[in-house]
Amino acid sequence: MSASAPPPFDPSDPLGLDDLLSDEDRAVRGTVRQWAADRVLPHIAQWYERGEVPGIRELARELGALGALGMSLDGYGCAGASHVQYGLACLELEAADSGIRSLVSVQGSLAMYAIHRFGSEEQKQEWLPRMAAGEVIGCFGLTEPDHGSDPAGMRTYAKRDGTDWVLTGRKMWITNGSVAGVAVVWARTDDGIRGFLVPAGTPGLTAPEIRHKWSLRASVTSELVLDEVRLPAAALLPGASGLRGPLSCLSHARYGIVWGSMGAARTCFEAALEYSRTREQFGRPIGGFQLTQAKLADMAVELHKGVLLAHHLGRRFDEGTLRPEQISFGKLNNVREAIEICRTSRTILGANGVSLEYPVMRHATNLESVLTYEGTVEMHQLVLGKALTGLDAFR
Repeated sequence: MSASAPPPFDPSDPLGLDDLLSDEDRAVRGTVRQWAADRVLPHIAQWYERGEVPGIRELARELGALGALGMSLDGYGCAGASHVQYGLACLELEAADSGIRSLVSVQGSLAMYAIHRFGSEEQKQEWLPRMAAGEVIGCFGLTEPDHGSDPAGMRTYAKRDGTDWVLTGRKMWITNGSVAGVAVVWARTDDGIRGFLVPAGTPGLTAPEIRHKWSLRASVTSELVLDEVRLPAAALLPGASGLRGPLSCLSHARYGIVWGSMGAARTCFEAALEYSRTREQFGRPIGGFQLTQAKLADMAVELHKGVLLAHHLGRRFDEGTLRPEQISFGKLNNVREAIEICRTSRTILGANGVSLEYPVMRHATNLESVLTYEGTVEMHQLVLGKALTGLDAFR
């Protein structure tokens, strides 16, 4: 019996990865892609150039209406989507801009996830439905000016005063900070590291916005300053004690980056591919030259290997078998390869590659931040090194 002929080669899906998706998966991807095309792409170059996102609260409400906020969480107004579907959403959002994906990741994978997993029932009821709808934006306060990769050394401290808690310290590089209605803040206590919910407007809390950054310019980034912020006992997240709490939130967020970074890479690759077909030098399109084709082939291989890796990790996440070391594997590989794809795309576009008329340089500079946050390259190398050898090189 002769085998049926394979389908035609699809340059946009050379490995046939769409065959891994269900109709529902494709519908989620299409909905998010269309929203990004309508609401982000027409404005993103201007937002990036100005270093601000006008109407960010309205965007949050629209994302809430899509079900994109806390979308893999169950109950409390959350969509309860699969982790693969959440990953596909991250890919499409970051294909538009890393800053927009960061808004969604911090909201859902850090702030909402912390409340959903570690909060009391009263805290969940108070915050999660409004956050899922985009009515309240959240932020996540872990990193400090002197403690990034080593959160165990944090200096922010929470002391008891009667039944209250009083927090003092500073957090740095906080996405959504100045627009957040609630901050999840991690602090040292006499009983170890604990998490607290700090509503905006609480006396002693300020969130000055960080300016003069050349990456993630279409994203709100702030400092959190806590000057004897007094909170009731009910502000404590009861289910989190020690670093395992915030680190589990970071694992959830890193997973979204595994997918999202491939969105940025895809956009740059597509821009380079189209440019190579239309840009002529020496009397012919540059896509007809061997060196350009070699670049395009290498980029396509790494892009779709990265998407395949993200799919594999997503399936493991949905099956409950995904380990933190495997997320480190994905984050390390995919962000590193995404940056290389962006840089190679820039070489194909030549001088035009540095213009905001094209998306390449914007994605390349954004990915420099993505490479660092949620764990630097070096930290993920050490996570894998420890897993491979059984020897801890962190200390």
